[in-house]
Amino acid sequence: MKGKDDFVNVMAGGPFEGSGRGQVKRQSVSQQIQESLRARILSLELEPGQNLSRGEIADYYGVSQTPVRDAMMRLEEEGLLVIFPQSKTEVSKIDVAQARETQFLRMSLEIEVAKTLIRAGNPELLAPVDSLLAQMQRAFEEGDLQGFAELDRRFHRALFEAAGVAPLWELVTGRSGHIDRLRKLNLPDPGKVAEILGYHQRIVAAIRAGESGKAESELRGHLTGTLAKADEISLRHPEYF
Repeated sequence: MKGKDDFVNVMAGGPFEGSGRGQVKRQSVSQQIQESLRARILSLELEPGQNLSRGEIADYYGVSQTPVRDAMMRLEEEGLLVIFPQSKTEVSKIDVAQARETQFLRMSLEIEVAKTLIRAGNPELLAPVDSLLAQMQRAFEEGDLQGFAELDRRFHRALFEAAGVAPLWELVTGRSGHIDRLRKLNLPDPGKVAEILGYHQRIVAAIRAGESGKAESELRGHLTGTLAKADEISLRHPEYF
């Protein structure tokens, strides 16, 4: 496990590589910092329980502490940071109960997404999804876990986009920090990548065939897989929980 005060070293090589100055195009400074921190929390580069110094972060980016504070407050609202006033800020531990709540929301939405696509009956809507499936197959064959994980997220987003409800995907991802970290720990397990790919292929096949019940069954199996192993994962990585 990384040292509690290794934040600056952890950030090296990220999207703010270098002094961090002059990197504020298109987005506010606070939003960029929030997204950078969030990505590193979800990837476990910033580990649960790790202390984050507002001053060190501000120095690294070459900004005042105000945008850093704002970014941290939004990450606390997501449940990814725990701020102890006048004391310290830590990356939150993985909360399995919160992960289950998010998964309940996501499952409800994705089942309706599948049904919407079935009712639409337009195979062309699935073209982006098919492309992502092919890319996932290549990533699987090449053993590219990081690339596979990114394509996995893009696959599910593409389903929401195809159904015309992309903003709902943003709603889900804004609450998915705990379940995403669980998945990060689960993905390297033997057979997990193949399992995910198989579910994705069967989900798309069921949607294309108009089989609503089959699509729902495959989605339920897919989206509960990691949580079914939450106890096992927590036993292997107790410091994260």
